[in-house]
This record gives sequence, structure tokens and C-alpha cells, in this order.
Amino acid sequence: MAFIKKSTNSYQSKKNMIAGRNPVIEALNRQENIDKILMFKNASGDAIGEIRRLAKALNIPVQYVPNEKLNSLTNILHQGVVAFKSAVIYQDLQQVIDWIVGEGEAPLLLMLDGVTDVRNIGAIARSAVCTGAQAIIIPDKGVGALNEEAVKSSAGALEQIHICRVSSLAKAVDDLHLNGIRIFASEMNARKKIFELPLQEPCCIVMGDEGKGIQSFISKSADEHFSIPMKNNFDSFNVSVACGISLYEAMKQRL
Repeated sequence: MAFIKKSTNSYQSKKNMIAGRNPVIEALNRQENIDKILMFKNASGDAIGEIRRLAKALNIPVQYVPNEKLNSLTNILHQGVVAFKSAVIYQDLQQVIDWIVGEGEAPLLLMLDGVTDVRNIGAIARSAVCTGAQAIIIPDKGVGALNEEAVKSSAGALEQIHICRVSSLAKAVDDLHLNGIRIFASEMNARKKIFELPLQEPCCIVMGDEGKGIQSFISKSADEHFSIPMKNNFDSFNVSVACGISLYEAMKQRL
């Protein structure tokens, strides 16, 4: 990974933060691993236009916020723009699928829809690596930042698995289907149990937010819905635990 040098412009290194228009443009031009950019909603000028253009080309989400939000993040001159470095390298979904198939393996992928807690994401990545999943698919918005805390929670697993960040989960589902990868969506009340799925086949397991679950458009596109049986009438498993159970069943079937 390349790092930009400090310049005379506003630059904030604390917690992988880059503040200021020129430093952010420099980081984008060097193709730093940027997780997201926060921008003052009324910001304008040539540099702002350049940041938006580069962010779009690199598939980096831009979130528009009040100036007070930016002021709360740093006490230096941010010029209406703050970027956060990612602790992981994002990869192209199709390229990862091609690599997996080229290795002679059946894809076992995990898609996260609305999982925002970085500790959960870290624990999920750890289970994914331990059970042989090759990649985790996340949206560019509505997911916890893959920062140093997430990497620490994963015990380094986030650095050992392919992370595919996509601009549209719906398109990702279509791409998976075009590659012959079946979509198995977790649903609390589904009749089919996780152990009844053909998980030895090329597949992607989809896990959603514990409260809202999986978005309806993904649920409708799924090939199968499954639930994880529980002995007692309790609420549900934590999402990271549910991922671990599901991926372990997939590994068991593939052994």
C-alpha cells in the first residue's frame, strides 16, 4: 500500500483520516484504499468536482454531511472534505469469482446486507476464513467501516480474505447468478433448514441486519431461503454467530 506524504495543505493522520481538498485529491490519484469520503453538503469549486469524479471512478462512497459534523472530526482546516482510509484492500467481484474458479474451487461467498457493527464484521470475517469461504461481499453504503477496529476484531482475518465492495447488491446478485452461483438467503421463519441446503454447490450465503433482515429485493432474487433451528423460543442468533453456524455447515458438507 502506498502512503501519501504530508504536504503544506491540511492533512490529518489520526485514525487514518485525511482532511483537506488537495490531500484528498492526492490520495485518490495515488489510489489509496479509501473507505469513504465525508463532504460538506454545500461544498463547491473545481477541487470538489474533481473529488467527486475520482470517487465515482474508484467506486468510493461520498456522504454529504453538515459542516458541524466535519468540525467534530478534526480541529484543523478540512475545507469541507474528510476521507477515511480503509484497513483492507477492496477487490472486484468478477475478478475474485474468476480467480476462485481458476483455482478449481466451488465458490463459497458471503454477502452482508446492513451489518453495521464493526465487531460483528470482524467476527464474521474470522469465521469465514476458518470455514473456507473465499470472499465477503459488502455494499458501499450501509455497512460498518472496515477500519483498524474491525481488523483487530477479526484477528487479522479481514486481511486474509477477499473483500468485494459493490455499488449495488442487486447487481451483485445478478452477477452471481450469471456465474452459476446460487443465492441462499437467511430468513428467520423459513421452513428449509440450513443443513437441508446443497452448500457443496457454488453458492453465496446472504445475511442481513438482525433487526431489519435482508432487503426485499434480495429476498425475492434468492434461490432458497433458510433458517437456523433453535431449541428454545428465544429471539435469534447474533448475526456473527449465525454466519459462523451457516459457514460451518457449508464446510462440513464440502469436507
